Formats: sequence, structure tokens, C-alpha cells
Amino acid sequence: MNAAATRSPRTRNVPSGTEYHQALAGPRRRIARGLLAIGLLVAGMAVSALLLSAAAMWLEGIVRPDAVSDEPMNSPFVAGAGLIAVALLVPWSIAIQRWLYGVGRGSMHSVLGRFRFDLFGRALVMIVPLFAIALSVQEFTSPADSVTWARGDLLAMFLMTVLLVPLQAAGEEYGFRGLILRVAGSWVRGRIPALVLGIGVSALAFAMLHAAPDPGWNLFYLVVSVATGLVTWRTGGLEIAVLIHASFNVFYFSFGLVPQADLAERFDRSAGAMTPSLFIPATLALALVTAVVWLRTRRTGPVTAPTT
Repeated sequence: MNAAATRSPRTRNVPSGTEYHQALAGPRRRIARGLLAIGLLVAGMAVSALLLSAAAMWLEGIVRPDAVSDEPMNSPFVAGAGLIAVALLVPWSIAIQRWLYGVGRGSMHSVLGRFRFDLFGRALVMIVPLFAIALSVQEFTSPADSVTWARGDLLAMFLMTVLLVPLQAAGEEYGFRGLILRVAGSWVRGRIPALVLGIGVSALAFAMLHAAPDPGWNLFYLVVSVATGLVTWRTGGLEIAVLIHASFNVFYFSFGLVPQADLAERFDRSAGAMTPSLFIPATLALALVTAVVWLRTRRTGPVTAPTT
């Protein structure tokens, strides 16, 4: 890239006027480098999940040995380890981008080189109530079976839902709508082909990561990926995508804890597990947020890296 385009360390090597999904584009397509970046992302998540899960089971065996045989999804130790492993994708994605592409760490948050808390706060007022209503429909019409929860476990799971689930959602967005979308977007010329390929590869990788036997869940993962990808492109950053993902996940977890549901059943992804009572209201909520973002940026277009 032109050295004259280099600005502050937080947005290093991102030229003025660049859209979010093209921040890693250069004179060459560097497909091999992109595949390495995706491989490092997946490998890092797998290794951290393996190590943290092993540590969690070891710790649980010490703290409460009588509960080791319980369903893992109902274990605060195992669940917390999994959430932290995915949350670590935030710094890991930024590190991979910096190492392999030499792009400033701040550009992963947004084209402005920072996480825009003002935008996040304004969007929160609409998105949180919207997904609360959408997920309430599913819980009211298709409640999961209840199980007996220990008071301490229930409290621990509640704290993890509030404190760790938003970070887990952010990790997935930084990894997939941040790194993978921009890596794939650098493989072709032209802003629209780059956007289509970036969102397509990101959506496919996101669905493959979750690997649900149920076609309905796989379709939903694709819908989430396309919606958050479009929102990221139009807003020039990950803030609203993170908020969408975090809102869905927090309420999905919470509505499992309130009736003390069996989380193994709640997170069942076998054939037929996805129900219209979840798919329809959640998809409508995603469509509404995407439409609002599009309308708000219809005159200005996607937010781009500013001039110096």
C-alpha cells in the first residue's frame, strides 16, 4: 500500500476511504496468506478450548467430585471454559491481522480505529428489547424441560451469562465478521465482489464451526452471518454485530436459566431441533435491524476510513 496512506498505529496501512471489508486488500490477493490466517484462527480457538476445558474438568473434580458425571452443558466450570475460549478470539484475531497483514489493531474494531461506544449505546436501546421479545416468543411457545439445579450452579451460570456470554459473542464476531470476512474480501478486486465473497466465506465458516446436524439451525447460522456481515459493512465496524450476537446469546441462555431448563436440551442441534417459534421471530429481528442500519446509511453509504 502507499506509504502516504499510513496513519496512526491503530489504523496503520488502511488508506482513506477504505470500506471495512477491504481493509486487508493489497496489490496482491495473497490467498495462501489468507488461508493461513483462517487456519491460525481456528487452531487457536481449538487449542484454547481444549486446554481450558481440561483445566475446568480438573478443577471441577477437585471442587465438587460428586458432579463430574453430570451433563457437561449444565456444569458452570465447563460452560465457562468454553465461553472464555471463544472470547479469546478477540485478541487472537487482532494479533493475526497485525502479524500477517501489518494492519493496525484498531482497524479491527472499526474503520475509525476504535470501538465506537457511542454507536454501541444508541443501538443497544433498540436491539436489546427487540431480541428480548423475539426470544420470549420461543420460550413461551416451545419451553424446554426443567431439571433440578443446585442453587450455587444456577447463580454461577447466571453470572457467566451476564459476564462471559457477551465476550463469547464478541469473540465470534471478531473472528468471523472481523478477520475472516476481511481476509476473504481481499482475495478479489472490486468492493461488491469482495463483499459478497467476504460474507459468503464468513457465513460458511461460521456454519461449519457450529456443525449442526439440523438443516434449520444451519440455515439460521447463515442468516445471522449475512445480517451481521451487512451491518458490519454499512456501519464500518463490529459494534452493532457484536451487540446483535450478544443480545441473542444472552437471552437464549437466560431463558434457559429462568425455568431451570436442561441446557443439554436447549442446545440440542439434532435434526428437527430448530423450531419456527425461534427461527421466525429471530430472523425478523435480524431483518429489522439490518433494514434500519441500511436506511440510516442510505444517503452516506457505508462508513469508510476517514481522511487524515
